[in-house]
Amino acid sequence: MTSNRSVCLFCGSRVGTDKKYGDAAAEFGTKIALEGWRLVYGAGGIGLMGIAARSAKAAGGTVFGVIPKHLLDIEVADANLDTLIVTKTMHERKDTMFANSDAIVVLPGGPGTLDEFFEVLTWRHLGLHRKPIYILNCGGYWTSLLELVNSAIDKGFADEQLGDHFVVLDSVSALIEGLRENLA
Repeated sequence: MTSNRSVCLFCGSRVGTDKKYGDAAAEFGTKIALEGWRLVYGAGGIGLMGIAARSAKAAGGTVFGVIPKHLLDIEVADANLDTLIVTKTMHERKDTMFANSDAIVVLPGGPGTLDEFFEVLTWRHLGLHRKPIYILNCGGYWTSLLELVNSAIDKGFADEQLGDHFVVLDSVSALIEGLRENLA
């Protein structure tokens, strides 16, 4: 199956402490390749992002990587990509990933993943795009983040609509189904 649709993945450059994070990244990479969607991600060969990209490639998928020059050695840019773009800055990386995708998916990650999520969420909240944003709350990983967003709303620092700009799912299967509905 081929498609002209692309899914941007924001996730960790580490694997985390729970095997289920890596399993979810592998399942996600495989399933989007089987759907015929291109994976757009941070081009690293390490961590969850490397697992997702290798899984997508192994399942016959197309992988589009974007990495800033200063991270080429740190994140070990994957040499097996269909497309590799090297940017000057982190912001240019996020913007290029966003511009080349139809939907955004957030898997477990650290400060970089949080930065990526909040930037696309802010853009959505400001009306700069309408791309769907999905959070995979693998094993409850993002529960504290969701509580923080709800606290900002409850305490009057964000509009109630902020929570409407993303969808939280607990399984890769549900995530793929949500993407199917939005990428059809």
